[in-house]
Amino acid sequence: MARTPQSSPPVLPGFAYLRPLGAGGFADVFLYEQDLPRRTVAVKVLSSDAIDPAARRLFDAEANAMAQLSMHPSILTIHQASISSDGRPYLVTEYCPETFGERYRRAPIALPVVLDTGIRMAAALETAHRAGMLHRDVKPSNILVTQLGQPVLGDFGIAASASGPDDQEQLVAMSIPWSSPEVVSERTTGTVRSEIWSLGATLYTLLAGRSPFASPERERNTRELMRERVLRAHYTPLHRPDVPPQVEQLLARTMAKDPEQRPSTMLQLAEELRRLQQELGLLPTPIDVASGIAAPSAGPQDGRGPVISTVSRDSRRAARAAGQTPSVSRDPDEVVVAARGGGWKAGIVGGVVAGVIVAATIVVLLLTGVIG
Repeated sequence: MARTPQSSPPVLPGFAYLRPLGAGGFADVFLYEQDLPRRTVAVKVLSSDAIDPAARRLFDAEANAMAQLSMHPSILTIHQASISSDGRPYLVTEYCPETFGERYRRAPIALPVVLDTGIRMAAALETAHRAGMLHRDVKPSNILVTQLGQPVLGDFGIAASASGPDDQEQLVAMSIPWSSPEVVSERTTGTVRSEIWSLGATLYTLLAGRSPFASPERERNTRELMRERVLRAHYTPLHRPDVPPQVEQLLARTMAKDPEQRPSTMLQLAEELRRLQQELGLLPTPIDVASGIAAPSAGPQDGRGPVISTVSRDSRRAARAAGQTPSVSRDPDEVVVAARGGGWKAGIVGGVVAGVIVAATIVVLLLTGVIG
């Protein structure tokens, strides 16, 4: 059941509010229906009490990261990002009815599905890494399931540059127990190999039906106790009869305490997962990795100024009352194209007149002897 959002849904032109979907630390998610094209979409809105420069930077970073990466088939598609009339930034994305975080809590997930999902997520993250971005919050609840049943990676809200400064000014993403020991101990805010740990821990969770360091005794799953277990990084075998030893071995390597013992890239992890598919007689999942994607600009520092709302709830109503039509900014090329289609009769008349004038001029020149 969806959690009750902390704030009311914004009024968005071209969208009809349907119901809440959930609430997070600094944003709420609502289900809307878009008028044109007609479809259901998820709208993520920054909470009213979270509108500060730091939260705005994170929100803008998510919009920019997803816009750069959402062409990937395993990354959540973003349709639009803007500022609502009440001043809250929002993202419009494809609607996904559930997450793997919900799925694994109902029952452990079949091995073929987990291997397929692992390859798709590794390829998506490899694409992000090649674009110079780290996700920094890989976990089951951030793997969404589309309406066609395909897994996609979402929530780039704390994504960061893979080559940027690694200091205390950056937010430390810490979704225990899916964060690596070096992130939990705050030795780093995130690296490629720490994300490999997080994906390995996520795949373990889907197979086990519990997180890697969860205790059967709920009272022993406090944040501090879980943190201590992650720092020890002792791998506990799954003991699932349908999970062969080679799968266990790969998961154990992805969650090795020493980052150097893990696969070096997401592409390497994807290839090892696909090799396991082949050994088990499963249909191999394609590894879709895009390259040549430019990292998004830094935002306020790029000289373009802040994004502001272009929506005024009463602008059209006021214009109608005054007997005017609100002005619409158009691209000059669009005006030219529109004129070509709408002014064909005037063009024909103008051409005929011009032809008559030219013919008359030639006749005069002939009569006066200018043209022999």
